[in-house]
Amino acid sequence: MHFRQFYLGCLAHASYIIGSGTEAAVVDPQRDTEIYMEQAKAHGLTIKHVIETHCHADFVSGHHELAARTGAKIYFGARAAAKFDFVPVRDGDEIVMGDVTLRFLETPGHTPESISVLVFDRSKSSAVPEAVLTGDTMFIGDVGRPDLLGSRLPAQELAGMLYDSLHNKLLALPDSVKVLPAHGAGSMCGRIISSETSSTIGDQRRFNYALQPMSREDFIKLVTTDLPEAPSYFSRDAQINLEGPVLLDELPEPVAFPPEAVQKVQRGGHLVLDTRPSAQYAAGHIPGSLHVSLSGQFASWAGSLIKPDVPLVVVAEELDRVLEARTRLARVGLEKVSGYLESGVLAWYQAGLPLARTEQISVEELQHRIAENSVETVIDVRRPPEWNGGHIAQAIHMPLNHLSEAALSLDRDARIAVICASGFRSSIASSVLEQSGFRNVSNVVGGMTAWDNAKLPVGA
Repeated sequence: MHFRQFYLGCLAHASYIIGSGTEAAVVDPQRDTEIYMEQAKAHGLTIKHVIETHCHADFVSGHHELAARTGAKIYFGARAAAKFDFVPVRDGDEIVMGDVTLRFLETPGHTPESISVLVFDRSKSSAVPEAVLTGDTMFIGDVGRPDLLGSRLPAQELAGMLYDSLHNKLLALPDSVKVLPAHGAGSMCGRIISSETSSTIGDQRRFNYALQPMSREDFIKLVTTDLPEAPSYFSRDAQINLEGPVLLDELPEPVAFPPEAVQKVQRGGHLVLDTRPSAQYAAGHIPGSLHVSLSGQFASWAGSLIKPDVPLVVVAEELDRVLEARTRLARVGLEKVSGYLESGVLAWYQAGLPLARTEQISVEELQHRIAENSVETVIDVRRPPEWNGGHIAQAIHMPLNHLSEAALSLDRDARIAVICASGFRSSIASSVLEQSGFRNVSNVVGGMTAWDNAKLPVGA
């Protein structure tokens, strides 16, 4: 058996290729599928099967792309509402490839059509599976959320299904079976997913908080209470996945725009998306641009903050980074990349066009300014659980995904400092505030991590 996990850190997403003999199956593929094609070719395999454990909401899947490139069949749970041809699978249905058997379990709860995939290597055992691919039903240290898809079913009803799937099917497997989920830490498909990308049924039985002994009613209450807000693009991506995404080759190539053309299209409604590191963005950027660095959770924040119908001009220092940004935007359904700033910000500067700058300050400088009242507002843009875990006493809480609306109540001439956990989100937030007309914004480098490391005071 050939088996490999691919982990995409930007989206905290795991996908898999499994092969034996001459055939291979890919499970939960990312939208850009070259990695699976290369892996199959390197091992003399032909991709015949593309399996979706459920309709994904947090990214645009590569099922349509792989099927178009290879002629493979697409498999979904029988309850899927996909609008294209697929093989509907139910409990006990199988795919046989050489020495490998893939057996499907219907495990609804995260979504109604969710499935898990038992992986049998018959050269070792035809009775005990090597692994189970659990999709978003069971994570390492967590379980799937029952509230994300807007599936017309109440979260409480789906949570009841999730309890049954976990206890009657997944926890009925031997302790030795390896657990391989579709997501890791950072994914909004769970609450406290571990940074580990694999485990065993036995370890999850012992250590997963949601799998400890409790009644069905207590479980339902546990997994439906105090859930974090889902990113705004989730429902859009789920719909794209059910309809069948546009093939990547059908998207237009981004055009190289000289600086004057970028200025013109920006005035005409294009959004300039600056993808450089925060220090480079702060040192000089196109006024009114949105900054989301490629160095972090670029795709999820771009998906949360950018409307899908807005045409984009990308700013990066190299063409390879422009193309990387285009791919990562497409992974969350943002497909309107019209072009990019030719020769980068240096060309903009050489054309004599205006550059905006964002002040970068240390946590020590922020503390000094708070003490001498030379900063009027400190905005903490982290998520509510992070804020509740400890924050600067003088700060106000405005989560990044709601900042543009929340900041309407603030004085645009006020001296503002923005902080997050590390500086990644606060740099995004600084650009959002600049777009809204704020004139005196400072980004706190290192964020609350640096604040805590400096042992500066924290309020609860």
